[in-house]
Amino acid sequence: MKFKKVLSFVVVAAMALGIQSVAQSLSPSTTWHWNKGTIVVDTPARPAGQKSALGLTVEKLPVVRVAFVGLGMRGPGAVERFTYIPGVEIVALCDYVEARAEACQKYLRKAGLPPAQIFSGEKGYEEVCKLPNVDLVYVATDWDHHFPVAKCALENGKNTAIEVPSAMNLEQCWELIDLSEKTRKHCMILENCCYDWYEMNTLNMAQHGVFGEVLRAEGAYIHNLDDYWDDYWKNPDGSDPDQLGWRMKYNMENRGDVYATHGLGPVAQALDIHRGDRFTTLVAMDTKSAHGKEYVEKKTGRPCNNFRNGDNTTTLMRTENGKVVEIQHNVMNPQPYNRLYKLSGTRGYATKYPEEHYAIDANQLKATGHKPKFDNLTSHGFMPKAEQDALKAQYEHPILKKYGGLAKEVGGHGGMDFIMDSRLVYCLQNGLPLDMDVYDLAEWCCLAELGTLSMDNNCASVAFPDFTRGEWNVVKGFRHAFANADDEAEAERVAKDFTAKLKEKAAADNVWEKYDKAKAKAAEKAQKAAEKAAKKAAKQ
Repeated sequence: MKFKKVLSFVVVAAMALGIQSVAQSLSPSTTWHWNKGTIVVDTPARPAGQKSALGLTVEKLPVVRVAFVGLGMRGPGAVERFTYIPGVEIVALCDYVEARAEACQKYLRKAGLPPAQIFSGEKGYEEVCKLPNVDLVYVATDWDHHFPVAKCALENGKNTAIEVPSAMNLEQCWELIDLSEKTRKHCMILENCCYDWYEMNTLNMAQHGVFGEVLRAEGAYIHNLDDYWDDYWKNPDGSDPDQLGWRMKYNMENRGDVYATHGLGPVAQALDIHRGDRFTTLVAMDTKSAHGKEYVEKKTGRPCNNFRNGDNTTTLMRTENGKVVEIQHNVMNPQPYNRLYKLSGTRGYATKYPEEHYAIDANQLKATGHKPKFDNLTSHGFMPKAEQDALKAQYEHPILKKYGGLAKEVGGHGGMDFIMDSRLVYCLQNGLPLDMDVYDLAEWCCLAELGTLSMDNNCASVAFPDFTRGEWNVVKGFRHAFANADDEAEAERVAKDFTAKLKEKAAADNVWEKYDKAKAKAAEKAQKAAEKAAKKAAKQ
């Protein structure tokens, strides 16, 4: 039996539970059928005239003109980081609330860069996406607005980078894939955890065979958010009458691993997902909702009988090549922060939490070119610190060598945010494929809907759709792209020269003095208009 619209079944269940809104993590266009006890999610055919975006490149952008949309929690930090990257022009700042967009001008002022255009309101992003002088739209809104902003940007021919999770269901995944393929523009998931120090160095080791063949991996997002729930934006459009904040509201209304990418992204790269391997099947299980339900009841003062997401969700996945990945999600319970990140190979083991360790025996290290000082080194225990430090030094990732020092000064989750942004700009300036493409975006974000399908059907196995539409084995192995030394040096020269001249012109033209005068004049005009309106109202 084939189910043309899964959503209809969700609506019935939601009505029975008294849920007022339909879960966004289940999309109405998803079709699936049972095959020997497994839910098989269908892969839609590629529309005529489209071709794969694997290895997609665009014309070199010596100067990357960027617009930021969403300037609440994550956006301001991104604006500040981009002021440190040569060859970038920040041309637009956009947020639902004008004051938040305006507040980010301080980063441009501090850097000596000219002010950006300000856009605001519910549809302000549509004006931004139509600007002719924008190459990249950087989306850092709440989850509900990631997709509509990204869709608008791609439809207007802009390269797009989207905070995580970049798509909330399969329908959004497929639409972003089709748009990227059709427009030949990048659609990148902003997964910063792929750029953390341990993950990058460990990836480099895995790619050089230090762990043998990696057979199993773990990842997670375990982060108690009790101190932050009330800080998440509350949409003034009335969609959140209880003022829960968008993130708690989303967890209440949606089941599944709704924030899988921090744990999944780094291990997917280590396993060459859609570059020689692919996810084929998953099974998901969750606990009951205890903490989330309790929070909502305390916040609203009434019973909560419809909290969809369990406190802890565990997803097990198997790949075409017989690898297994385990991903966990828990933002409710009191636990130390943990992304797990474990690689288990035929010759070695890596684990990041609660402490960074490797377990590799002496013979394997010698085979990979490392000369351990301890002859009795075995994989039955973790490597001594001195040996571990030597191993990390030997396999320090070239991206860390290039950006690591400045990244620690600029910051952003210890610097990994800055490395992510710098690599994005580097690839655009050099006309290279991005580190993370639209297929990564889909494969790392689809756990929400696939896991929901599993759990809503008694934890049944669910088959992954093939987001590459049969091309997952065309590219052999995940690798970061680099320009040759001469091209890279020339791109850096042009970028630094542009930024220096941009700052010189901003200073010579007294742009900020003029900006402040214009703002003061506008404020005075608005004040007079308000006073006039008040007097008119008083007379009536």
